[in-house]
Amino acid sequence: MCGIVGYVGPNVDGKALDVVLEGLARLEYRGYDSAGVALVTGDHVSTEKRAGKLVNLTEALASHPLPESSTGIGHTRWATHGGPTDENAHPHRGGQDGKLALIHNGIIENFHALKSGLLADGVHFLSETDTEVVAQLLAKAYEQTHDLTAAMQQVVGDLEGAFTLLAVHADQPGVVVGARRNSPLVVGLGQGENFLGSDVAAFIGYTRSALELEQDQIVTITPESATVINFDGSPAQGKQFEVTWDAAAAEKGGYPNFMAKEINEQPHAVADTLLGRTDETGRLVLDELRISEDDLRAVDKIVIIACGTAAYAGMVAKYAIEHWCRIPCEVELAHEFRYRDPVVNERTLVVAISQSGETMDTLMAVKHARELGAKVVAVCNTHGSTIPRESDAVLYTHAGPEIAVASTKAFLAQITACYILGLYLAQLRGGTYADEAQAVMKDLHEVPAKIQQVLDGLDRVREIARFMADTRSVLFLGRHVGYPVALEGALKLKELAYIHAEGFAAGELKHGPIALIEPGQPVFVIVPSPSSEHGLHGKVVSNIQEIRARGARTLVIAEDGDEDVVPFADVVIRVPQTPALLAPLVTTVPLQVFACELATAKGLDVDQPRNLAKSVTVE
Repeated sequence: MCGIVGYVGPNVDGKALDVVLEGLARLEYRGYDSAGVALVTGDHVSTEKRAGKLVNLTEALASHPLPESSTGIGHTRWATHGGPTDENAHPHRGGQDGKLALIHNGIIENFHALKSGLLADGVHFLSETDTEVVAQLLAKAYEQTHDLTAAMQQVVGDLEGAFTLLAVHADQPGVVVGARRNSPLVVGLGQGENFLGSDVAAFIGYTRSALELEQDQIVTITPESATVINFDGSPAQGKQFEVTWDAAAAEKGGYPNFMAKEINEQPHAVADTLLGRTDETGRLVLDELRISEDDLRAVDKIVIIACGTAAYAGMVAKYAIEHWCRIPCEVELAHEFRYRDPVVNERTLVVAISQSGETMDTLMAVKHARELGAKVVAVCNTHGSTIPRESDAVLYTHAGPEIAVASTKAFLAQITACYILGLYLAQLRGGTYADEAQAVMKDLHEVPAKIQQVLDGLDRVREIARFMADTRSVLFLGRHVGYPVALEGALKLKELAYIHAEGFAAGELKHGPIALIEPGQPVFVIVPSPSSEHGLHGKVVSNIQEIRARGARTLVIAEDGDEDVVPFADVVIRVPQTPALLAPLVTTVPLQVFACELATAKGLDVDQPRNLAKSVTVE
């Protein structure tokens, strides 16, 4: 997922370049393979771009400094069309005079047809990207309009796909024009200066005042103004909001990496997500849920759509929501949802989970669900993002910025938000569990302290992870809500350590996976509480015995006081006693720490794993 920064302000000590580079550094977490900047300098545009990490760009700028400027744009690219080379890096120039520069996040799906037309007109291309096609189209439109905003409006009507575009032109110094469709763009409002960014992290060091843009809008910023119009040219007004975290929240705070910091922020992430959700009597009140109570009472099916870690949060939620609400609940991978002709109607509630609010697969599934008549609630961590705006209602998590690509605190916050939604629906609908909502909320409010207790006792897990740095395969087993925890534990290890890891439902063991067990095979087992229903605890203990008898090295996560696991465990990792449905909030944490520590022991970059981006904004 590309990072985009734009700035206009006073020409003081090269501030434009400083702002742009600082913004790109704050957006590194999004994942990228090249970087570049463009500055309006005098009667031309100066650019520098390099494949690789941001340091390559800064070294190039140190060797060949650009003139000072008041207007700049910057980009970190995740390669789609064309490999990660200097030529394919953004910005791209347009026109024979090279006075226009453009950066782009997303994919232009009809670029082949557009490029063919430009080639027929004799345009020469320097890269393999779809972005350069847009730059040339915009330069051509500018020759007709002599106004960058009007040119942008003319061009976006010809584009198909998902995109955020930022452009500057030497003939209009002090102006940056941006456009967005199905891709993130936020405006930062300063005093005598204004900003654009893929998210607020790009400019949080300068202002907390921001403007969210709707779908299919164009924004023009100057030092004094930020003007928004729709693609059809009609005037529009963005929604202003204040960012509630500061630049320090995006720094490592003394931890060796962002992931370690974010793992340790989980008690606060869960506590903050719970804040303000109840009234003085203890009843749940969700003011942001803009769906009528009658519509919610009429819901007869819930479909949770998400991808990756968020999908595992949805799997945990399914157990809780069905138990409390007695409503059938399905969990769908968002990228499969609209292609299987889902049975969805006006009595279906679709819950879309996305940390960034920009996950393209989930966004497209949201739109499809609404077309079919369903009501959609977004569970999201990013204010002003696209998925909440495209949904009927939103339940924000309050995890704060998550910089590391692999999700940790957002995962626990998503589970917490889904619990809140399930309890609210139970409260509305009445029935067996309506009266228990307050008691469960009380249990939830005790969980942050339990997460902290787990975090304080994981030195042994870190030692084991370092010892296992050369391990080539790890298996994870769980039942009930422990099953998605096993899946998430395996995903974290794959993401961070690049080794084979698989999560299984423990009941499936004898149906095939037990063939993988050989002497020395490490297996994590998430054990239900001895007080769990249906005798699941005893069944999982039997699973431990089965794999131990075949030589597995068993690493068992069990609650305090569970002595039944001790004879069959090589290592017991203790977590506090927690109600069964809420247990994932504590049992997930040791697996996060294990993956982070093992990857660190291997010398890997845990914040920016290879081939991954923070948010997938193309299908």
